Amino acid sequence: MAALNVLWTGLALLGILGVLQIPTQAQAALQPNFQEDKFLGLWFTSGLASNSSWFLEKKKALSMCKSVVAPAADGGLNLTSTFLRKDQCETRTLLLRPAGPPGCYSYTSPHWSGNHEVSVVETDYEAYALLYTESFRGPGQDFCMATLYSRTQAPKAEIKEKFATFAKAQGFTEDSIVFLPQTDKCMEENT
Repeated sequence: MAALNVLWTGLALLGILGVLQIPTQAQAALQPNFQEDKFLGLWFTSGLASNSSWFLEKKKALSMCKSVVAPAADGGLNLTSTFLRKDQCETRTLLLRPAGPPGCYSYTSPHWSGNHEVSVVETDYEAYALLYTESFRGPGQDFCMATLYSRTQAPKAEIKEKFATFAKAQGFTEDSIVFLPQTDKCMEENT
């Protein structure tokens, strides 16, 4: 179950899934004129894409998680995610440090060595955000993931289509894209 812990820690904005391979497409660009203050607040992880064999095996067991993005005391962002695991709510917080232009962050996984880069590729701040995460840890240990954040638990069909198109542009295949099912558990404001 350590691998599941790893997944949920990263699901917040990303997903740390063990050994993954980078798609052949170039990394996605950043949201132009990214406004961090508008990105703050409550998001739901509504969609994920990865080419990890572990992810493909476990994707049917995953459900939506809730994340709150808040300013960190020393700069950057605190990403606090709450998710259902073994019928209990778990909460994890990651510190996302600025890593270049606005919209680009990095974090160090508490479970896996290596630095992970997170890019906010596109957002309207009100309904959705598309993110791309990658890590280079050595031969055969690189990983990448596309993530759909939604301000609601039920993103509109056009937002889901936008995410699928984005994920495919990053080199992910149809079977590596999943829209996470809603759950009533762990989604309340106070969890």
